[in-house]
Amino acid sequence: MTAAYDFLSPPKIVFGWGRRQEAGLLAKSLGRRAFLISGSRSLAASGGLDEITGSLRAAGVAVADTIAIAHEPEVADVDRSVERLKEAQAGPGDLLLAVGGGAAIDLAKAIAALITNHASHTVRDYLEGVGRGLKITEPPLPVLAMPTTGGTGAEATKNAVISCYDPPFKKSLRSELMLPRVVLVDPELTVTLPASATAWSGMDAITQLIESYLSRSARPIPQALAIDGLRRALPALAEAVHRGQSREAREAMAHAALLSGMCLANSGLGLAHGVAAALGVHAHVTHGLACAVMLPAALRVNRPVREAELAQLARDTLGGAWPSDAAAADAFLERIDELSAAVGVPRRLSELGVRREQLADLVAASRGNSMSGNPRQLNEAELSELLTQML
Repeated sequence: MTAAYDFLSPPKIVFGWGRRQEAGLLAKSLGRRAFLISGSRSLAASGGLDEITGSLRAAGVAVADTIAIAHEPEVADVDRSVERLKEAQAGPGDLLLAVGGGAAIDLAKAIAALITNHASHTVRDYLEGVGRGLKITEPPLPVLAMPTTGGTGAEATKNAVISCYDPPFKKSLRSELMLPRVVLVDPELTVTLPASATAWSGMDAITQLIESYLSRSARPIPQALAIDGLRRALPALAEAVHRGQSREAREAMAHAALLSGMCLANSGLGLAHGVAAALGVHAHVTHGLACAVMLPAALRVNRPVREAELAQLARDTLGGAWPSDAAAADAFLERIDELSAAVGVPRRLSELGVRREQLADLVAASRGNSMSGNPRQLNEAELSELLTQML
């Protein structure tokens, strides 16, 4: 039997090298005035951002304002940006164009939702687990998402991850209405991404593909997409890190990242992402790096209840033959270890600056939507022991 399921994805996806030239026409299909949310400093420095805004103007779409973000979005960033757009009388006929990594895209999705939903003046009241439980009920302004990292998959998700450091939390604003209306993936935009950002964002995508495949809520379409994404990403990531101009590697990682967003949006994630959120707010570790460090440990934790699935991942993505599920699962875990070493992923939490006295806070903050999808449920003592061993 095949269990009942739903599947969500952006209504329109445009993928291909050099297709950023179509940004203007795609934006015109959504509105007459664009608010640009930019998170790519390297793209701005190279003139790529000017090229994109020029495409909009050539298509008759005015660029009303530009908001830059260089960190993962916080409550204050969202609230301040919403006020800025309200002052510009943003409304029907306007769109948000997000050009950057997950930070820019998540900020754009949050702004778009809060412009049309007025039950509170702060995004905090809409966040899962910390606010007033308010829901997004009105359709947001349309979002055109252009990822530049080949990593987070935020262009294909229905949530925006928002942080706060006083008090510390990292939670999602979530609604099916928040899916970007159009996704434009031009892998050439990722060529200027530095090696370290390429590594961490790429490992984030790989983690999302694996965790969604193993999740308690795994579904058949996302599992098929995860296999395709991993077939591309596992051999491509090291090449993209060490030879950033490689078109083949950049295309593979951009496509895998897009698939990873669809996978997590439909199947959820697991332990690596659950702890990564806590590492972000309590140790200021960037999201992709945190996922990369946690992935090998998460796989070993879940192996007792997902050995057959890990074995199938090996058979579907590594192209080998093994005499047993145990041997195949071993091979898959070894491949992740090899890839982590090849792109310079630290092995210990202490290398990220995590201190023993932070562990209790990390354990408490790891309990969220991502952790709820983990195949093996860990109690606080077990999670604390795992993190202690990783110091």
